[in-house]
Amino acid sequence: MTARNTEVTALPLMAALLGCTVLAGMPVSAWAQQAPAASATTQATPPVTGTAPAATAAPAPAPQGDVIRSIAVAGAQRLEPQTILSYIKLRTGDVYTAAAADQALKDLAATELFSDYRIDNEVGNLVITVVENPVINRIVLEGNRRIKDDKILPEIQLEPRQIFTRSKVRADVARIIELYKRQGRFAATVEPQMVQLDQNRVDVVFEITEGPKSKVRQINILGNEAFSDGDLRDEMVTKVAAPLRIFSSATSYDPDRLAFDQQQLRAFYLQNGYADFRVVSAVAELTPDKRDFIITYVVEEGQRYKFGEVEVDSQLRDFDSDRMTGNLPMKAGDWYDAKLVEDTIEQMTELAGTFGYAFADVRPQFSRNQEELTMNVRFTINEAPRVYVEQVNVNGNTLTQDKVIRREFRITEGDAFNSLQVQRSTARINSLGYFQENFEVSQVDGSSADRIILDANVQEQATGELSLSAGFSSIESFIFQGSIRQRNFRGRGQTVGLSASYSRYSRSGNISFTEPYLFDKNISAGVDIYRRDFNNGYLSRQSATYEQAQTGFSARVGVPLTEYMTAVARYTFNYDDITLDEDLYFIDGECAPLIAGRFLCDAIGTRTSSILGGSLIYSTLNSRQRPTSGENVLLSVDVAGLGGTVKYARITANADKYWNIGSGFIFNVSAQGGYIKGLGNGGNVLLTDRFFLGEPQMRGFDIRGVGPRVVRRFYEQGASGYVTDAQGNGVLLPLRDRGNTDDALGGNAMYLFQAELEIPLSSGARELGLRPSIFLDAGAVFNVNRPALTNSPFPGGILIPERDEAGNALYNQVGTNAAGQAITTIVTNPRSPTGDINQARGRNLPPFVEQFFGDTPKPRVAIGIGVDWNSPFGPFRINAAYPLLKAEGDDTQLFSFNVGTQF
Repeated sequence: MTARNTEVTALPLMAALLGCTVLAGMPVSAWAQQAPAASATTQATPPVTGTAPAATAAPAPAPQGDVIRSIAVAGAQRLEPQTILSYIKLRTGDVYTAAAADQALKDLAATELFSDYRIDNEVGNLVITVVENPVINRIVLEGNRRIKDDKILPEIQLEPRQIFTRSKVRADVARIIELYKRQGRFAATVEPQMVQLDQNRVDVVFEITEGPKSKVRQINILGNEAFSDGDLRDEMVTKVAAPLRIFSSATSYDPDRLAFDQQQLRAFYLQNGYADFRVVSAVAELTPDKRDFIITYVVEEGQRYKFGEVEVDSQLRDFDSDRMTGNLPMKAGDWYDAKLVEDTIEQMTELAGTFGYAFADVRPQFSRNQEELTMNVRFTINEAPRVYVEQVNVNGNTLTQDKVIRREFRITEGDAFNSLQVQRSTARINSLGYFQENFEVSQVDGSSADRIILDANVQEQATGELSLSAGFSSIESFIFQGSIRQRNFRGRGQTVGLSASYSRYSRSGNISFTEPYLFDKNISAGVDIYRRDFNNGYLSRQSATYEQAQTGFSARVGVPLTEYMTAVARYTFNYDDITLDEDLYFIDGECAPLIAGRFLCDAIGTRTSSILGGSLIYSTLNSRQRPTSGENVLLSVDVAGLGGTVKYARITANADKYWNIGSGFIFNVSAQGGYIKGLGNGGNVLLTDRFFLGEPQMRGFDIRGVGPRVVRRFYEQGASGYVTDAQGNGVLLPLRDRGNTDDALGGNAMYLFQAELEIPLSSGARELGLRPSIFLDAGAVFNVNRPALTNSPFPGGILIPERDEAGNALYNQVGTNAAGQAITTIVTNPRSPTGDINQARGRNLPPFVEQFFGDTPKPRVAIGIGVDWNSPFGPFRINAAYPLLKAEGDDTQLFSFNVGTQF
């Protein structure tokens, strides 16, 4: 550069960047302080390398009358010279001065497009030399494990192919640190670095040190006298870190949660009468090691108030002020409760809505008497017009037909507005299960003050279900089930289903169809066709003592009696066939009780059942798919005997109740019971018609694992024969040994009680779809005629004779041939010609003892935990249950799970 009196000198050219260099002047951590900006009149932006720039002298005073003849631009690569000249105010013909040159340098610095720049003056001929900032090739994040690239990159300003600027780097560092602060990592640091490439390109690298998650080490409360620190901490969402809270997210510091806790404290005090309570200050201090926070609240409780005069002033003609005052939940002399006041306002608003006042305005007026420490409350219900429904709109449904949604509305165009009917309409649409979980009918102002528009803005979700489930049993290993169901077939609200199940002792298949509105009338109809095979072979089908096959169909029709009550009539026809293996259990063509057992011999054969039944259903559930409030009661009566060979009367009842107890907890209680009475055959009820209990109805017990049963226990065998005790008696196999046979008989009576509490998790777990619960199941099956039991002699057992085609028993007769050799001949005579007894031929059944267990009404009780998970591959349920009370002979099951998918 030529040295002249009229020259203006800016910063030197940026030093060459070699390899990876640190961006000097950048904030390098969450705790770095920004350096004061350098004056543009003395220096340009510091070079990226971190090398301190040399001071540049201010432009020397120019002689008066030195006119700018020309302005040239040197060093520009991507920018046009005219673009660069547009950033400054120097123009040809102007008088060149030091002040004008200094302002031009400031203007170039403000663009943040150049790493270096200067102005040379050759007797009015100006040359502006610039070094452009590099172009960003790519952005690289290193060290980020807790927050992935796809969460950080959209939040920062720098992007590939942009011009590199320091201000954006500083802003991006601050933004990344802010993202980590939101996760409670206040010790996170970010080091911006740059890798120089050819063609004036750079890679920007953010080296991130995430640091530990900052926990809340201590919560201090100052100024509280009425309530202890522990009581107040219990009201807060933020919790102090402790070993038992290792998995809780509430122990992390969150400024938003801190503000919410202040509101929680205020609400708690107002609920307990402290109307003057206030939080004076709330300070969160970071510990010196930058790992934890200590939170200190300073509170001012004030005096405790009681309700004074409480009254209602209604300006609506349908509401009597004195009568409403008498029905208020708070009375003079009660401790003041702000929550009770809010609930009362909400109840009054809902009550006004049921009378058609959609825009009822209920306002409380408070009058505080600080001398008597009373709070007078006056509820004013302002005048409002009665509102009518102008229009009902259905939006967002692409598959579901409009009529499927509209027929669930309990209010239509032209009706007087009724908030209860709107709530009921919302609940009915939610119960369909076709749309989003938190669907609500929204209310929009109509064309005039007394008109309102109801909008059903639905978001359709998958209504097809493909379910595959499996359960594990210590007796029968795995159980597999599969089903496919479409609950909104062709968008008409129809349900079509196909299901099948298979285990070592049962197989079933079912086809069903349900039309909720037959011929567009409020009448439901449905039909089921099914086949069910059952055998009690726990080890293999070859060891099954009996098999039951049932084929049938059922048709049903339902008619609503009231808004919440429905009557259902149904007809069922079943064909049952119970068989035993004749080669194993029959003698002379007849079932042998000594081999099969009397109760099985009485059960075999074919039967037909013609059953006429009816049910009464009462339901106020807010959703049939996943209810959180309401109740459901079902009472059913079935009578068999209108045709067919089976005759009985059966009654069953089922009741469910759900409570939303707040804070995300859902409590459910259910109870069911049943009784069946035989109308023929001496009052006996067939095996196939009795009640059975176990998984999945009662967790903690195997399928049909509860109730009366006959166990045939065999004797234990050793290497040298049967094992005997000191008295020479045989030793039976343990009761649950797999070598025994176990036949569940069912019962004529049953009951089952269940209680379950759904436990809310953190927001992160809820986003994953996790819903854990704890449960208790208690029930029993009992009241069956005691079967005739069979015991075989020990140690000989039972010989099942071999017979010829004519049915004659066969024997081995030992004799000699002409050569004097012993030969064995098969004969039908039990004695030889010489009078000796021949050896009977056949199969020897080992000795056994039959024992009867489980016919008692004493409850079996199991407790456990379960988790519902709306996983990416479908709904998943896992149960772990432990039986607290059980009867001798019951079959237990500790673990079960199922998984499915939706389409």
